Amino acid sequence: MKRKIHIGFYTLALMLFIPALTQAQQQVIPLTLEESIKFALENNVEAKNAKLEVMASQATINENLARGLPQINGTFDFTHNFAIPLVFLPNEGPFANPESESDVIAARFGVDFQSSLGVRMDQMIFDGSYFVGLKAAKTLKRLTDFDLEKAEIDVIENIKKAYFTVLVNDERLQIVEANLSRIDQLWKETQILYEEGFAEKLEVSRIRVQRNNLQSEYDKVVTATAISVELLKLQMGIPFEFEVRLTESLKDHNNPVLIEELLSNNGYRRVEMDQIKTNIELANLDLKNNQVQYMPTINGFLTYQRSGAALDFSNTFNSSNWFTAAFVGVNMAIPIFDGFSKRSKIQKNRVQIKQLENQAYYFDQSIDVEIFQAKKNLKNSLYALEVQSENRILALEVFEMTKIKYQEGVGSNLEVIDADSALKEAEANYFSALYDALIAKVDLEKALGIL
Repeated sequence: MKRKIHIGFYTLALMLFIPALTQAQQQVIPLTLEESIKFALENNVEAKNAKLEVMASQATINENLARGLPQINGTFDFTHNFAIPLVFLPNEGPFANPESESDVIAARFGVDFQSSLGVRMDQMIFDGSYFVGLKAAKTLKRLTDFDLEKAEIDVIENIKKAYFTVLVNDERLQIVEANLSRIDQLWKETQILYEEGFAEKLEVSRIRVQRNNLQSEYDKVVTATAISVELLKLQMGIPFEFEVRLTESLKDHNNPVLIEELLSNNGYRRVEMDQIKTNIELANLDLKNNQVQYMPTINGFLTYQRSGAALDFSNTFNSSNWFTAAFVGVNMAIPIFDGFSKRSKIQKNRVQIKQLENQAYYFDQSIDVEIFQAKKNLKNSLYALEVQSENRILALEVFEMTKIKYQEGVGSNLEVIDADSALKEAEANYFSALYDALIAKVDLEKALGIL
């Protein structure tokens, strides 16, 4: 079943704790895997953006709802006709000017100053796309909820993998430190034997070369560990200047019972399928919206207006020069021909719906394959880890026995070097198998839908 993580108190406590670190930089933030996930769900950039998208979708619902409410606008205008437009009349009849040679009379109809103040209310009476739009906005809200859930799943997956990477590097660093200490001891003992004439210079040089190679490997592991910690902090949203310390070890996440439960689990719902189905709903609503475009739209309006005019600016706003006008009406727009634009959009919608249905079918079929593959990968990784763990133990035994033989004078220095090289290779294979097993476990959890 889907795990919901409730945060808030922990995040508040941690955010209150972080400012204290600016005054005491020697302190570090202790973190378990669960705490890392909780903090990341609040502070990871992708998770925060997904939450903001949910808020934006709610605003979209309100925006579409507002279209059906009355739309009220006020108007005000003021005009100075410094050159009043002319109106031409025929120079005949009772208004004829016999003194003019022109067959038209130029007359000015207007005043120097005009002003009006009014308010207009428009109310949608019927628009098929409005009701489709309301439903589409609510469906979009559900889609953003699923997108948020998917973003949180991705954050959990990334945090787990980053956390395990740090743990593996930490353990690897401890092993390399032990190897370095062991080879240092062997180097010192061989140096003493050389000084006493019981060993050759070549033997000392061989061990020195091996020691230098191990030191180089140690430096690489230190760097890899530091980088993995910074990547974990980046995924969690912790500032670079703060330090973290993982309070768990790999043993805390190596529970055979839980692994067996994973391997026997058949899986739960996948949010990806919910996303596809919701997209199909949106595509069907878009199709319906284009179909209702063939229907007429009806809107009502009401206007109330006061207008005034004067020949002199000082009289423009005199109440005796202002008059009232008001009217109410209905208008209807009837679509007749649009060059087959709507028909083309409808055809496109149907193709998109078919594509999404194909995508849903494919994903539904691929879930079982993904679970099957993830279980096989985990089983193979666990078997490889078991083999490499045994090889590591055997390689360590071979090295210790070879070292004793060399110290007792019945073995060669070259055998010790070869045994140490084999031990390092076995350890590298072990940590690679360990990392693969942890990642395979996370991949199976994601495939089963339990992250």
